[in-house]
Amino acid sequence: MIPRILSLFCASTLMFSTSCHDSASKQNSTEPNFDGFVKVSLESHITGVQPMTGIVLWADNDKRNTDAISLEYSYMQYKDIVKEKGVYDWTPLEKVLDGIASRKHQAIIRFWYTYPGFDSAVPQYIRELPDYEETVALSEGKKTGFPDWRNPELQRFHKEFYQKFAERYDNDPRLAFLQTGFGLWAEYHIYDGPCIMGQTFPSKEFQAEFFKLMSETFKYTPWSVSIDAASPDYTPLEADPSLKNLKFGLFDDSFMHETHDEYNGKNWKFFGENRYQTSPAGGEFGYYTKYDQEHVLDYPDGIHGRNFEGESKRFHITYMIGNNQPSYQTMARIKQASMLCGYRYEITDVRVKEDSTCVQIKNTGVAPIYRDAYVAVNGVRSESSLIDLQPGESRWVGIPAGATDMTITIECDHLVPGQKIEYEAHVKGE
Repeated sequence: MIPRILSLFCASTLMFSTSCHDSASKQNSTEPNFDGFVKVSLESHITGVQPMTGIVLWADNDKRNTDAISLEYSYMQYKDIVKEKGVYDWTPLEKVLDGIASRKHQAIIRFWYTYPGFDSAVPQYIRELPDYEETVALSEGKKTGFPDWRNPELQRFHKEFYQKFAERYDNDPRLAFLQTGFGLWAEYHIYDGPCIMGQTFPSKEFQAEFFKLMSETFKYTPWSVSIDAASPDYTPLEADPSLKNLKFGLFDDSFMHETHDEYNGKNWKFFGENRYQTSPAGGEFGYYTKYDQEHVLDYPDGIHGRNFEGESKRFHITYMIGNNQPSYQTMARIKQASMLCGYRYEITDVRVKEDSTCVQIKNTGVAPIYRDAYVAVNGVRSESSLIDLQPGESRWVGIPAGATDMTITIECDHLVPGQKIEYEAHVKGE
C-alpha cells in the first residue's frame, strides 16, 4: 500500500512540474503544456501603495498616518543604543519600529555619528577613553563633533554594532531597508568641515573591512550606501572593484536637482546601471533650492525639464524620501508618485484544473521586489519566488492547488499586519 501511494504521488508531481513549470520570459519563451487545464477569468486592481515602495516621510512627520506611503524614515544615534561597552539597549529603536508598524508602514533606518550642530554620536564610554581625541569644528556654520577614527575601540565597536544589529533585526518585517555610511549624516562625505582620512573619516582600509563585514553579516536586509561612496577620495571602491561588486544598494540624497546628471548621474553609473536588479535604488529629493522641493512632484512639468514619472523609471527607484512634500503637494499626488516606485504585478493568464494552477505574472513596475514573494492559490504557494522577476519580464508559475472558487494572492512573509501585495488582472476565461 505504501509503495502505491508513493508512486501515485510521484507521478502527480511529475505531471504537474512538466505541464506548468516556473519559467522566466527571457530564459524560456515556450508556453507550458496546458493539457487538461481550463483558462479562467480573473479581475483585480491595485488600489494602494505597495509594501516596501514609494515616497517616504519621516517617522515624526505630522502627515505620516496615511495610505499615501508605505515607508517611514528615521535617523538613529549609536550612543542611544550603547552607553557601556558590550551593553546594547535597543529600546529607542524598538519604539521607532513599533510606532511605524502600528501605522501599517515599514521602516528605513540610518545611524549617524556626525550631524551638523550636534555632538558626535559616539558612545560615551569610547569618548572617555584616554586615547580617544574627538574633533570639534564648524560644519554648515554650526559647532559639530567629529569621531576619532584612529581609535581601535571605535573601529571594533562599529563592526560589532552591525553584527549585533543583524542578529536582532536582519529578518524583522518592521524593517524594510537599512542605510549606512560615514561622514556628515552618514552620507559618505564631509563637504564642509575637517575631512582628515583616518581621523575624522575612517581609513580606506577600515572601510574595506566594513564593506566585507556587512556583506557577510546581512543575509536578508537590503542595505545601502550613498552614491557619494563612488568618490576615490573617500572610499576604496574604485581601487578595489571586488568591493563595488558586493551586494548593496544605493541612495541619492539630492535626487533631481538642476545639475543632477553632471555629478549624481556619474556616481550612479559608477556602481553599474543594473545594480537595481538585486539591490534597491532610493534616495531623497534634493534640498539645493526651495524651488526644487516645491515643484519636484509637479505633474506633468516637474523640475529642470524632468518629472518624477520619468526619473523613477530611469533610475529604477524603489523609494524616495520626500518629507516636505505634504507642504507642497496633495496627499493624492503623493500617493500617485508612490505608486510609480518599485515593483508592480499584473497577472495576465490563469489556467486551472482540479489539483493544479498555472499563473502568468508580469512585473510592470520599475524595479523588482527585494524580499521573497510567492503567487499562492488558496494559501498554497508556488515554489519559485518573484524576487528576481525584473521590470518588463513575465513568468509562468505553477501552484500545486486548484479549484473553481480559488483565491489567488501574492504572499510575502516580510510584511507587517495590515499590509498586502496587490496585483492587476483582467483575464477573460474560456
